[in-house]
Amino acid sequence: MSFEQSFIETARFRVCFVCTGNICRSPMAETILKRLASQSGLGGNVSITSAGTGDWHVGEPADDRTLAALASRGYNASGHRGRQFDPAWFDELDLVVVFDRSQERTLKSWASTDQDRSKVQLLLSFDSRQSPMNDVPDPYYSDAALFDQVLSMIEKACAALFRQITPGIRQGTS
Repeated sequence: MSFEQSFIETARFRVCFVCTGNICRSPMAETILKRLASQSGLGGNVSITSAGTGDWHVGEPADDRTLAALASRGYNASGHRGRQFDPAWFDELDLVVVFDRSQERTLKSWASTDQDRSKVQLLLSFDSRQSPMNDVPDPYYSDAALFDQVLSMIEKACAALFRQITPGIRQGTS
């Protein structure tokens, strides 16, 4: 799937979640934010996707533990396929959300302008209770318990993020 195919053309706001391999954290956040937008009636006004900094899992589904953690809370990410972030996407995005400071450094180094660098934000920065932690741990080399813990962190941070971007998404809607 190309980048263009993953966005709603009429969307007023476009966000991409970027983790390392696009099979754990970023698919969780994409799935959660899509549900929040849909439940609020704003699903057609915001486009949400995800990608990884690396190409190791391009075309692969989300990690089985990601899918299981999401399913245990009523989410479905079975259609997810991994892909790698392309710096050319910056022009089309309003926000690029990363999960740790390493990804933040990588994405900011890929950005060619100060405007594009300003689009890169740590997910936990949107949640005042979690922001002192900076990083969402990568659960890939751990067990199901860490996947569940990471999912909880991402749910809280995505709720805070959605509250902050909703006014901008609502602008111009009737």
